[in-house]
Amino acid sequence: MKIYTKSGDKGTTSLVGGNRVKKNHPRVEAYGNVDELISNISLLRCECNGDTYGTDFRRVLSTLMLAAAHLASDKQTGTLKEFNDEEIKYLENEIDKMQEELPLQTAFIIPGGTKASSICHICRTVCRRAERSAIDLIDEENLEIVIKYLNRLSDYLFVLARYIAFKSGVSDDFWHQ
Repeated sequence: MKIYTKSGDKGTTSLVGGNRVKKNHPRVEAYGNVDELISNISLLRCECNGDTYGTDFRRVLSTLMLAAAHLASDKQTGTLKEFNDEEIKYLENEIDKMQEELPLQTAFIIPGGTKASSICHICRTVCRRAERSAIDLIDEENLEIVIKYLNRLSDYLFVLARYIAFKSGVSDDFWHQ
């Protein structure tokens, strides 16, 4: 099978379900941003290979694949697994566990610390962009929960960036004006 189909050469693509839309359609923008997030979290996963918090990444990546599928669906297909709040609760529990160990945050944080925590901050900002781009679709069936997941994931990635640095012995770099 060839990877190129030439069907998108005039600026359109197919949604899950078959409808063709322009490549700058809000759905394409939203699932494209989630795809970029998946790639960045994969890089973070490689950087954290072997670390205990690295075991979470496979679960997050799988959930993001489902989120992208829902964003890419024209709702004419009923084959997608339902997106529910179980993964949101999982992220909240992980955030709470990490925050129990972290020192109090007293100001805004300048990203950095370690390579892994810096990549985590990149993931967080891409996640925020994915969330913003999905807002245009919030009124569509089952997408509000996807947006909620992206919002919570960005919180998780922020806390994880701090946690990775902390576990590496690097203190927060607080920004004071």
